[in-house]
Amino acid sequence: MHHPLTLIATLGTATAALGACTQGTEVTDGRGQPVYEGISTILLDTDLVSFNVAMRGADGEADVEAYGRCAAAQYALDQGYGFARQVRTIVKKEGQTWYGDAVYLISASLPEGLRTVDAEVAVTECAELGIPTV
Repeated sequence: MHHPLTLIATLGTATAALGACTQGTEVTDGRGQPVYEGISTILLDTDLVSFNVAMRGADGEADVEAYGRCAAAQYALDQGYGFARQVRTIVKKEGQTWYGDAVYLISASLPEGLRTVDAEVAVTECAELGIPTV
């Protein structure tokens, strides 16, 4: 039979160990939050639009593509359209700044293709992720 103090000490140690495992802490790499430096829009045709975006602190090309997608989604809504389809996105990095040149086709109905965007859904997701749309 265990001595009551030994049992209490063991339970205390186990509880402390479990508490350490369940506590959530934020782990950062020192990079900080992304800085969205702006969007410029170029109308290429009546329904074909280029979005040039710039940002610092991106984890990679996917972050820059998301910024362009958010810009396209908001633009589509502003023009009275509900959808967009990504035609292409070119991403490059110069120093600490990432640049994206994203071209989207905007339309009132769901366009054909694999990279389609429901503008309303995308703008909501962008807001939740903290990605600006204008």
